[in-house]
Amino acid sequence: MGVTESKENYLEIIYILSKEQKEVHAIDIANYLSFARASVSIALKALKDEKYIAVDDNLHITLTPKGKAVAKKVYDKHQTLSTWFMFMGVDEKTALKDACKIEHIISEKSFKAIKNFLKK
Repeated sequence: MGVTESKENYLEIIYILSKEQKEVHAIDIANYLSFARASVSIALKALKDEKYIAVDDNLHITLTPKGKAVAKKVYDKHQTLSTWFMFMGVDEKTALKDACKIEHIISEKSFKAIKNFLKK
């Protein structure tokens, strides 16, 4: 099964939270998303079953190498696209919202072109 937009979002959030705090738990993700913990638990079970995350005995969530690779890729797209939009004059709130949508559907070719343009 491929990585859906929803799964990419969860992996990206786990990645962001793991950069900000020592441990990540389901409640942290639920609070970040303003979702019910039950909804988050269902998504996390799927990510665990597909080996994108690991959950230890203390319910501490970590990204597996497979999950981290996806998360870093999505995070990079999000950062690059939002930077590009703000560079073009889009307000930050809109730029972040649009980047979150586009990061899942943009082709690698177009993304690389934007990234190369921003490096210049």
